[in-house]
Amino acid sequence: MARTVTAPRSRGLQRPTGPRRIPQELLNRDPNGIYPAHRTELMPIAMASVVLGLLAFLVCAKNGWLLLYGDAVAHLGIARRILDARYPGLAQLGGVWLPLPHLLMLPFVQRMDWWQNGFAGAMPSLAAFIAGNLGCYRLARRLMPGNWAFVATAFLALNPNLLYLATTAMTEPLFLALLLWSTVITMEAAEALATAKVHTARARMIVASLLTFAMVFTRYDGWIVGAAAWLVLAVAWYRSAPETRKATTNAFAISTAITVAGPLLWFAYNAKYEGDWLDFLRGPYSASAIEKKTSPPSAGRYHGWHNPLYAFMYYTRAAQLDAAFWESGFVLLAGSLGGAWLLTKQKTRRIALLLWVPLPFYMYSIAWGSVPIFIPQLYPNAWYNSRYGMELLPAFAVCGTVAVAAVAAKLRTTRPRLANALLPAALLLIVANTFIMFGTVGTFIQTVFHKTPPVWVGRPPLVFDEAVVNSRTRIPFERALASELLRAPQDATIMIDTTDHIGAVQDAGIPLKRLISPLDSQSFDAARQAPARHASLVIALDRDPVAAAVKAHPQGLTEIEIVCHTGQPCARIYRSDIFQEPTP
Repeated sequence: MARTVTAPRSRGLQRPTGPRRIPQELLNRDPNGIYPAHRTELMPIAMASVVLGLLAFLVCAKNGWLLLYGDAVAHLGIARRILDARYPGLAQLGGVWLPLPHLLMLPFVQRMDWWQNGFAGAMPSLAAFIAGNLGCYRLARRLMPGNWAFVATAFLALNPNLLYLATTAMTEPLFLALLLWSTVITMEAAEALATAKVHTARARMIVASLLTFAMVFTRYDGWIVGAAAWLVLAVAWYRSAPETRKATTNAFAISTAITVAGPLLWFAYNAKYEGDWLDFLRGPYSASAIEKKTSPPSAGRYHGWHNPLYAFMYYTRAAQLDAAFWESGFVLLAGSLGGAWLLTKQKTRRIALLLWVPLPFYMYSIAWGSVPIFIPQLYPNAWYNSRYGMELLPAFAVCGTVAVAAVAAKLRTTRPRLANALLPAALLLIVANTFIMFGTVGTFIQTVFHKTPPVWVGRPPLVFDEAVVNSRTRIPFERALASELLRAPQDATIMIDTTDHIGAVQDAGIPLKRLISPLDSQSFDAARQAPARHASLVIALDRDPVAAAVKAHPQGLTEIEIVCHTGQPCARIYRSDIFQEPTP
């Protein structure tokens, strides 16, 4: 009897299931090995970062925290005036703050409600937050096994101060992302040069220089990081095989030109639009000028002035408090320095020490650059520039995890159970650090036990705390001034100095092209000679250029209102009795 053979069903285009979805190269990897990050590893990091960023944004937007920092308001104002000004254009970028963050906000800030509620600044920062987490994992994966790379990334991503800054118009999230990516791309370029991978070396060298160019136009510490990254590439290129060096000469020359172009372009911009190629360093809005303006002569110089030891203490303490709760920051700093020491022994991997470049930069800036840092834990027990410590957060995340991963690797042969326990213990510590820094533990104690929580579990994140403290008088003053501005006719020309309190104009939703401000010197220079003839409404804040113009030429002006608030200058509002709107 013949048997009937049934042909197997064709699977057609069915997707592979189960383990078949995992790339073969990943299946062959040692779980404790160190490899470049695969794209399938990066996808969960990206998705988790999107969720974290959106949650942070929703919380901050709901509570009205997007514009607590006066600098965030100012950044949005600069971005807005590039297109919305009496004389729009590149001249509106300003001469002290670097322009890349403002250019990234430009597509969003022209929408009036996004300018007013701060959403325009949150968009680029949230994107930078996601990119920074991806850069952290990609860098950490070249230094440690995948599970520990995840720990390093989790420490960075769950930092409460970074989560808050990622919802604002501040520049720290963008710079941290560029710092991480510049470090990992520089490392990959050096490895490619050492292994004669010419095509990869060319591409990475160009990308590294573009990242340096972006850092140069984001923050001034980026100038030093970029110079250090170029020096690393120059040494790696010089030490490569003669054939590799010859094949990559053009790429190295191009990357050098791009690296140098950033500072030169900024010098040229300051020379053309500010009249001094070093205006950002010694002009009226430079750090030294602001420090002299805000510090009374009787107060003397701040701690750290011409004292690098004090500068080191203030900066590292601020960095610890930005990264970890209470006194645990000392352990974090010690462990991170230990991890950095381990990296110095690992040839190409020592390039990750670029993450520490902000430390000497800020030590110099505090000691000789008129950049004080005040934190409540140290004299004078105030809040000022504490967010600068955030620049060491990637170094803490990566180097601190390198140290713990090295301990786990050493224990694996002698005490495997303890070695296996280190990973979940590290993740639990990160989660605990996040909750304690948020003050969640303090809230729980107060709610459940009806007791006042200890200071170390009840204090909010330092960077957020500074934003709250320093906005307590500014925001009510600007809102009161905004309510007065709203009483003016919708087409009124207003003379006001927006240098310090552009938030009032932002709250009122007034287009900047209706303003005559010192930032538009062409119109302001004429208006200061006869304020009543050039504006229908004149707002003079104590001791500002508009107040000086009103005092010198009060003819035709009638004072109609005074707005004062504790800790802020008084605003005197004048109506012009002789102004006539120009005929279109």
